[in-house]
Amino acid sequence: MSAAEICLAANSSLSLGARLPRTADHLKSGEPLKIVAIGSSSTVGLWELRPAATYPEVMRREIERLQSNARISVVNSGRVGDTIPDNIARFERDVFAFAPDLILWQLGTNDIAWGGHVDDQLKSKVVQAVHALKASGADVVLIDLQYTPMVLASDYSRMQALITEVAQQERIGLFSRFALMRKSIDAGLAPDALVSWDRLHNSSEGYDCIGRALARTILASTR
Repeated sequence: MSAAEICLAANSSLSLGARLPRTADHLKSGEPLKIVAIGSSSTVGLWELRPAATYPEVMRREIERLQSNARISVVNSGRVGDTIPDNIARFERDVFAFAPDLILWQLGTNDIAWGGHVDDQLKSKVVQAVHALKASGADVVLIDLQYTPMVLASDYSRMQALITEVAQQERIGLFSRFALMRKSIDAGLAPDALVSWDRLHNSSEGYDCIGRALARTILASTR
């Protein structure tokens, strides 16, 4: 099997931990479902030359493959180098302006990968930002850090705890890339199989597994 297939098999029980009611209603009725993915270079799909290989586009195709009546449009609002405050500053223009039904927020990596640290003020900003996302009426899913050498050399544990705590506190979905990649290694994948040459971003196989696994957890959270 390919690295992506081994990754998927190792993560068949992965869950968002929350239901997505608006997404469920749209998929059940066959209404168009608009998804906005906001984040940093992981959402952009850094080092991938084809937009189709980014995890938001892989996710869209997988949802449509698994649910034949699904009509999905995806807006990729990733921006290279963004931190959490950078993301939040773009919400009005790059999220709310599209009136999404489902918001995917990939966050936290750039805040700690370059030597940054987590504090209570940052957690407060994330909580307030999630309140704003929820107030739009959209379902919300947070996407945590990648399990890669540069992340593991940082203050990752506190950022992971922050993201997990906010998702649980606010009763929103959490898609754990960190758990997905770690489980894949536990299942026998080489540590670098899902990681690009820069030791931070995902490889093509990594983006593929993340996108397909995300689609499957979204569908599971609508049933």
